[in-house]
Amino acid sequence: MNKPLRRIAIFCGLLVLTLLIRDNWLQYVQADELKEDEHNRRVAIDRYATPRGDIIVDGQAITGHATTKGDFKYKRTYKDGAMWAPVTGYVSQAYGATQLEAIDDGILTGNDDRLFFRNTLDMITGKKREGGNVVTTLNSAAQKAAYDGLKKQGAKGAVVALEPSTGKILSMASYPSYDPTSIAGGSDADGEAWNRLQKKNNPDDPMLNRALREVYPPGSTFKVLTAAAALEHDLYDSADDRTDSPLPWTMPGTTTELPNEGDLPCEDATLREALRVSCNTVFGKIGADLGNDKMLETAKKFGFDEEQFVPVRSNASVFSDDMNASQTALSAIGQYNTAATPLQMAMVTSAIANNGTLMKPYMVDELQDPGLDTIEKTDPEEMSKPLSADNAQILQSMMETVVEDGTGTNAQLDGVTVGGKTGTAQHGVDNSENPYAWFISYAKGDDDSSPVAVAVVIEDENANRDDISGGGLAAPIAKNVMEAVIESKK
Repeated sequence: MNKPLRRIAIFCGLLVLTLLIRDNWLQYVQADELKEDEHNRRVAIDRYATPRGDIIVDGQAITGHATTKGDFKYKRTYKDGAMWAPVTGYVSQAYGATQLEAIDDGILTGNDDRLFFRNTLDMITGKKREGGNVVTTLNSAAQKAAYDGLKKQGAKGAVVALEPSTGKILSMASYPSYDPTSIAGGSDADGEAWNRLQKKNNPDDPMLNRALREVYPPGSTFKVLTAAAALEHDLYDSADDRTDSPLPWTMPGTTTELPNEGDLPCEDATLREALRVSCNTVFGKIGADLGNDKMLETAKKFGFDEEQFVPVRSNASVFSDDMNASQTALSAIGQYNTAATPLQMAMVTSAIANNGTLMKPYMVDELQDPGLDTIEKTDPEEMSKPLSADNAQILQSMMETVVEDGTGTNAQLDGVTVGGKTGTAQHGVDNSENPYAWFISYAKGDDDSSPVAVAVVIEDENANRDDISGGGLAAPIAKNVMEAVIESKK
């Protein structure tokens, strides 16, 4: 071979080698980056080329699909979308995905690595790829009772219901809400709906999942946790022994008396009586007597100061460290810096109802492949033991007194034992804004097991301030949710 031909051959060989290196670089090194590139339209086209798998409640799909014009063949649809949005989140051709739609996107689209073998067989047989299903723990009757109750109230709020023995989330409602179908496509109408839902354009912030992402002062509902701390740390050992609680009571290191809400029989009241009428002085002094460290220890055992993943992330509830005695007293009655999500207060109630054992909350029961075979199953998991069984039962008897003959009578159910606690939490500087209305409760069956624990919070900016109470606004919703769960198990 003469020199010019040899040079041309070497040059062509280098070109081929360069192409091979570039091809392998693109396929193996940059593959994930290119796949996730927002400008790679092929990925988006492939994503919406086949129907998406479904999210399942009580054996029925609460999601669906519809065909569209253009490059994207299918878009997501939702049944009773506003009711289920805090559970499903949304998946949109224009705005991405959130919550279960995002977390389990691989299963729902059929692209999850755990579906590789099935997808390979389908490719060989010429069958189109299909998405799998996400089977939830939700109870449709409980969710409807929760959402309808919030909607009827017409105020911002949220409800969470748990199954105490397993940690299954039975209901998770937030109001106001939105229909994810309205933003599922990529049309001008979807863009207009998206803009209407943004907080800057809608102060009600309907896309906020208040059950998981909003933290509220828990008010007097927190007193059940303070009572648990008093029992666990041996400050008191009975519901019916008198406490060391003078009236009036001045907070340590101050000249400020901690007031009660009215002329209540709180002087040296028993724990039972103090919870029944909701004595600030008794539980504030308990917090001061125990001190910040012991109160914080108990709060953390119930899940405070830690994000929860159900699997959707829930904001951490707050009980502060490094507080002085008077700050701890205020925190012990659900004020000062103390703040909790509705999920957190449902967890507190659930642990008490479950004889002191807190189960990790979750709302995905199993993941299924397109043939409905189980890919992954969630097993109930113990999270902590915030209090002993004996102390939990003492606290149950106190909460049952609240519903039988105290501030929580609106939650009574015929033939069912109900325990609960009301809360009216301060809101705004110097309590200048309408307070939040709380109610936490559980129901017990004939065998003393508890099928459901509930937390309800209502923000009613338009209500008459004097009419706002956890017993008045939130307890009826909790009652309906508990009743729905009990009826569905018959």
